[in-house]
Amino acid sequence: MWMLFAVGSAFFAGLTSILAKCGIRNTDSNVATALRTIVVLIFSWAMVFIVGSQNTIWDLSLRTLVFLCLSGIATGASWLCYFRALQIGDINKVTPIDKSSVVLTMLLAFILLGEEISILKFVSMILIGGGTLLMIQKKEGVSKEQSKEKGSYAWLFFAIGSAVFASLTAILGKIGIENVESNLGTAIRTGVVLVMAWIVVFVSKKQKTIKEIDFKSWIFLILSGFATGGSWLCYYRALQMGPASVVVPIDKLSILVTVAFSYVVFHEKLSRKAAIGLAMIVGGTLLLVI
Repeated sequence: MWMLFAVGSAFFAGLTSILAKCGIRNTDSNVATALRTIVVLIFSWAMVFIVGSQNTIWDLSLRTLVFLCLSGIATGASWLCYFRALQIGDINKVTPIDKSSVVLTMLLAFILLGEEISILKFVSMILIGGGTLLMIQKKEGVSKEQSKEKGSYAWLFFAIGSAVFASLTAILGKIGIENVESNLGTAIRTGVVLVMAWIVVFVSKKQKTIKEIDFKSWIFLILSGFATGGSWLCYYRALQMGPASVVVPIDKLSILVTVAFSYVVFHEKLSRKAAIGLAMIVGGTLLLVI
């Protein structure tokens, strides 16, 4: 059953990237993250009341609450980095770096959770890492001057930050939801993310830009929030039931959904090297599932 939840998480995560990219075209990325999180929070708590787990919040230990909050902080940092990278970079380059967090997650799961790294997992890590490098290489025919004008160094910095914090999210989330109903854990973490996101908005003094958001952007931001909520609920349910070193890689297959929709919506095409890189990432991920 946890496998189905992991696949559902991947599908909704793939949709999130596309919908969010559409929503932040004319919106500050930090403001967009804060607004999307409101939708996710409502969605998360609605699920808590649907399954009737709201009363169990009083049974949570201090340790569980601490790790849920830490996981929420890591998630907030990952989101802020990820959507900033999406705003200034190509989605087919940003997404692979974000998804490469699976390699770091497996290493942390080995160190902190005692999950074994077999030869098969090691080969998978090599394939995913190598595939990511191929996918983010500069397109042929693009000069260094053109690359700098597009802010290549900036998006790369934010994309790497997204991957690092995403890895910490998975590990801290795994520890934090061991003794809590998964929907409740997701809702608590989302509350932490919301507070963190709005703090960043007010510190950067971007709150006034909310009035400038057009109707179309609002629609995409709300839809991306619902997609995120669906992905989270599936992801943390799968993480609670299955091994982190396998659940996380399956979730990262959302890159297939993202690449497919980015071609249709943004007309972003993969180069030959990028296509090979994508195949390596998918192959490495499938090896982890076996």
